[in-house]
Amino acid sequence: ADTCFLFSGLIGCSWAMVFAAGGFKVKLYDIAQQQLTSALENIRKQMKELEESGFLKGALSVEQQLALISICTDLRAAVEGATFIQECAPENLELKKKIFSQLDLIVGDNVILSSSTSCLLPSKLFTGLKHVKQCIVSHPVNPPYFVPLVEIVPHPETDPSTTERTYALMKTIGQSPVKLNREIEGFVLNRLQYAVISEAWRLVGEGLISPTDLDLVMSDGLGMRYAFIGPLETMHLNAEGISNYCERYREGMRLVLNTFGPVPEFSGEIEQKISQAMSEKVPVVPKVLDARRKRRDEYLTGLAKLKKQMKSD
Repeated sequence: ADTCFLFSGLIGCSWAMVFAAGGFKVKLYDIAQQQLTSALENIRKQMKELEESGFLKGALSVEQQLALISICTDLRAAVEGATFIQECAPENLELKKKIFSQLDLIVGDNVILSSSTSCLLPSKLFTGLKHVKQCIVSHPVNPPYFVPLVEIVPHPETDPSTTERTYALMKTIGQSPVKLNREIEGFVLNRLQYAVISEAWRLVGEGLISPTDLDLVMSDGLGMRYAFIGPLETMHLNAEGISNYCERYREGMRLVLNTFGPVPEFSGEIEQKISQAMSEKVPVVPKVLDARRKRRDEYLTGLAKLKKQMKSD
């Protein structure tokens, strides 16, 4: 089956690599030829590095995977023959709507039109399109090559078969898809993330703990647990099942949760304080930030490999 990725930024390239690793023919579309040429160069470079470190995904060699990827500056030609089209444009509603209305005019009735958006609701993106039944959001987590989660979010009019096909496709290429039964602001990943961020912000803001110690609570505490099991299974295992957990901790949980403060402004003095602490740890200099991101991706790669081993044990 053919897939097509619109726009060759970071996410577009990462998606293309994931699909090529799964053995799919991939077309990368962008408006500028130069952009595409350098995207291909980057993909080649990344794949070579992954191969050297033993982290290349899939059963195919780098050359075989690269042979599956072609580039295209003509939208019509790009989507021809594609069964799955993933839009990876910047997070701009007007731009994305424009792209989908263009696609709406040229695609047939069996292709899936998918968006990588992290915060725009399907109802804002797809309402009024002729092919709305074929439209869906597939929100990856950055970087999708190492973090497999994909949130699949339907428009109210999305056909269930579109959801099923997208889910099956993501499974085929080795991602971990989850289905949302309807749209909601922030989807699920960001709602959970923002709940953690806002309490972190309040605790640091109240002077209860330093920003670096706060991060340690997650990286060397909760995060270690959550790298393998979710909060609900954690409850289940930390007592004799969920019901027993609720029986034991219901009162205490409600007591603590009732002391949570209001939603923070994320500005002012607290912002300064956190910014200072983070900048001391990782100075806000492009070279330093990039090096730290590279480390992060290496850790994620190692963790992904470990998780894979544990699953197959």
